[in-house]
Amino acid sequence: MKNWAGNLDYSAASVARPESTAELAELVAAAARRGDRVKALGSRHCFNDVADTSGLQVVLDRMPGGVELDSSRATVRVPGGRAYGELALALERAGWALKNMASLPHISVAGAVQTGTHGSGTRNPGLASAVKAVELMRASGDIERLEEGDGDEFLGSVVALGALGIVTALELAIEPSYQVRQQVFEDLPWEAVLADYDAVAGDGYSVSLFTDYAGDCVQQVWRKVRLDAEPGPAPSSFHGAVPATRQRHPLPEMDAVNCTEQLDVPGPWLDRLPHFRHEFTPSAGDELQTEYLLPRVHAAEALQSVRGLAERLAPLLFVSEVRTVASDEFWLSPSYRQDSIALHFTWRPLPVEVEAFLPELEDSLAPFGARPHWGKVFSLTAPQLRGLYPRFDDFRDLVAARDPAGLFRNAYLDRTLGA
Repeated sequence: MKNWAGNLDYSAASVARPESTAELAELVAAAARRGDRVKALGSRHCFNDVADTSGLQVVLDRMPGGVELDSSRATVRVPGGRAYGELALALERAGWALKNMASLPHISVAGAVQTGTHGSGTRNPGLASAVKAVELMRASGDIERLEEGDGDEFLGSVVALGALGIVTALELAIEPSYQVRQQVFEDLPWEAVLADYDAVAGDGYSVSLFTDYAGDCVQQVWRKVRLDAEPGPAPSSFHGAVPATRQRHPLPEMDAVNCTEQLDVPGPWLDRLPHFRHEFTPSAGDELQTEYLLPRVHAAEALQSVRGLAERLAPLLFVSEVRTVASDEFWLSPSYRQDSIALHFTWRPLPVEVEAFLPELEDSLAPFGARPHWGKVFSLTAPQLRGLYPRFDDFRDLVAARDPAGLFRNAYLDRTLGA
C-alpha cells in the first residue's frame, strides 16, 4: 500500500482489517506475544512514515459503531477511524456542529488529532482542542479511557503520534449548527501583511493566505465568517485586496469544481470551513506537504525570512498557505502554549529536491522556534525537537511507562523521540 500522496510505500509485513473491538484486541495481544510491532493506519493523508511499521498494520475502516450524540453534554463520541466529513454530515443532520475543521474533510478523526492537525482562525485552536475524552487500546488489548479531567496523562495522550496505543474512539465538544460565508480576495499587498499580520489574520472567523512569496502581493485570501457574528455583506476590499469575481482554487490554474462554495454565499459550516468538498474524492495527491508552526508574535519576521528564499522556493513549490492557530495545552501540539502562525508548503512531487531544500528552510525559521507538523515532511530530529517542546521528556517518559516493550514504536518515533 501507498500513502495518499504516493511518495511512501508502507513496509508492513501484514495488514488486517478487524471488524470488532474483540478482533482488534486479539490482533494487538497476539502481536505483543510475538514481540512484533503494530500501527493503526487512518486515511493515509500523512506525507511521512508516522503510521508505518515493520510489523502489523491495522486499518480500522471496518470497525463497527457510529456517531453517538449526547445533547445534554454537547459532546459526540466517534470511532477513531471515521472521516471528519462523515462526522460533520451526521452532526449537521442532528443540528450540531464542530467549532472548526481542517482544509480537507476526508482525513480520519484519530489521525488528525494524534498529529496535531488544525484549521485556521486567531481564536480557533487545533482540532485536538475539541477532544473531551480519548479511548486507547493498549498493548494488552485492553481499552483505557482518558478524560479531560485526568490532567497530565490526558494532555500527553491526545496529540501522541500513535505512540501510546490505537485510538479506537474520541469524545468531542460540539455546538449548535451555524452558517458560514466564504469570500475570496485577490492581490493582498505584502506591505499590509507585514505591517500588521494580526489585523489581517484576525479579520474573519478563519483566514488563509495563499502565496508563492514572490512579488508585491499575496495572490489569494480565503476569508470565512460566521453569520451569527457578521451577517453580511462581504466588504468591498480586504486590507487592499479585491474580491474575486469567480470561484477560485488555491492553485490558479486548477478548476475550482471540488472547492467549497465561495462568492459570499451562506451555507452550513461543514460546506464552508474546509477548502474542499467532502463529496469529491481527493485527487491522487501528486504532491508533498510540509508545515511549520511558530509564535504569531514573530509572524512578520518569519514571513520576511521565507520571502528571502522565494527564488529557491519557486521551482519546488505549488503554493504555500499561511494560517493561524490558537494555543492549547497538549504536550506535543505544535501550538502548545503559543498562539501560532502556520506556514504550509505544498511541494511539487520532487522528493529528492524537496528533501535537500528542507534544512535550508528550517534554518531560516529556526530563530523563531518553528515546530513541524507531525504528519508532513520535515528533517528535524529528536535533539532539535526536544528543544522546541517543554514537555518533550515528559512525553518520552509517558511512552516508556505505557508501552515499555515498544509495541507501537516505529522508525518514525525512533527518529523523532530518540531511542
